[in-house]
Amino acid sequence: MSAVSLNIKQWGNSLGVRLPTAIAKAVGLKVDQCVEIAVKGQTVIITPCKEKPMTLEDRLARFDPKKHGGEVMIADEPRGAEKW
Repeated sequence: MSAVSLNIKQWGNSLGVRLPTAIAKAVGLKVDQCVEIAVKGQTVIITPCKEKPMTLEDRLARFDPKKHGGEVMIADEPRGAEKW
């Protein structure tokens, strides 16, 4: 799918357009993915953001003990090399 005509809709105080699945898949766009929007002359250009690898701080900031089940391993007593 190379081109499609769509209508611009009101979305709160902004304008929005829905991308057909075939168009999104053709360029690898996913839900909640970051995109950059630029204007060149009379053309609107949507480009996927370059993803940077997550740092440990980024991963820890996303960690929610309620959602992810708290501690990875809960032990009532020392085990293995922890035993003395």
